[in-house]
Amino acid sequence: MKTAIVTDSAAYLEPAVAKANHVIVVPITVIFDQQVYLENIEITAEEFYAKMRETDKLPTTSQITMGQMQQVFDQLIDQGFDEVICIHLSSGITSFINNLQAYSQTIEGLKIYPFDSKVTSAGEAYLVLTAARLVAQGEHAATIIPKLEAMRQTVGVYFVVDDLSHLLRTGRISNSAAFVGNLLRIKPILSFNDQGQIVALTKERTKKRAFQKVLADFKAAIADVDYPIRACVVDGNNPEESAEWVATLQAEFPEIPVEASHIGPVVGVHTGEKVMGVIWSRDYLTI
Repeated sequence: MKTAIVTDSAAYLEPAVAKANHVIVVPITVIFDQQVYLENIEITAEEFYAKMRETDKLPTTSQITMGQMQQVFDQLIDQGFDEVICIHLSSGITSFINNLQAYSQTIEGLKIYPFDSKVTSAGEAYLVLTAARLVAQGEHAATIIPKLEAMRQTVGVYFVVDDLSHLLRTGRISNSAAFVGNLLRIKPILSFNDQGQIVALTKERTKKRAFQKVLADFKAAIADVDYPIRACVVDGNNPEESAEWVATLQAEFPEIPVEASHIGPVVGVHTGEKVMGVIWSRDYLTI
C-alpha cells in the first residue's frame, strides 16, 4: 500500500519542505485583469503585492481545476500509488474541496481522500505535515484521516487585516455587517469558525492594540490544553512586523516553537497587504 499526500499552494509550504516530506503541491490561479498566474510558480508573493498596489483593477482567484488534479492522479497511478490524501483550502472560502469530493468518485485505479482543512496558510500546512509524518511512519488513510480530524480540532487562528475592504469585496467574511460604517478606522481581529468561514471576532483602533488582544486571546486559548503547541506568525509582505510578533511570542511563550510563514497571492487577494496573524495547533512532531 502506497499513500501520497497532495495539497494546494495556499498552504504556503516552502518547496524544500514539501520535497523533503514528499508532498505534491498543486498551484492555485491568481488573475490580474486577463493575465493568469499560477501561485508561487509564475508569480511570487513580492511580485503579487507590488502588482496589487499598482493596478486599478484588483485581482481575483480561480480554484484548481479538475484537469490539474487529474494530471496529479495520473502521475500517482503511474508511480504505483494506491491512495492519496488531498488536504486543501477551507470549504468555507472555496467550493474546491466539495468539487473534488464529487470528482474523486469517477477516478479508477486510485483511492482519493479529500480532506477539508477548514483553514489556510500554516494551519493547512500543519495538517499536511502531520499526514506526511504519519505516512513516513507506515500509516495509511484508514488511520491517518481520524488523526487529521483530531489534529484539525487543535488548530487556532487569529489574524488582523490592515484593510477589511478586500474581504468585503471578495465576499469571504461571513459576519461583516457588524463592522460596516467605520471600516477604515478599525483593525478587526478575525478567525475561522467551525465551518471554515472567516468571521470577525472583535475590533481595535490600532494594529498595536490588536496585537495585544491577539496575545491575550492566544494565551487564554492554550491555557488548558494537555498537548504541546506549535505556533506560526504569518504576514502579507510585512517582514518587520512579523519579526516583532515572532520575538514577542518567543519571549512570552518560551516553551512553544514559534515559526514564521507568509500569506501569498491567493489568500492575499482576500486579506490585502500587511495582514498579520498567529496560527497554532498541536505540534505535529508529537503525533
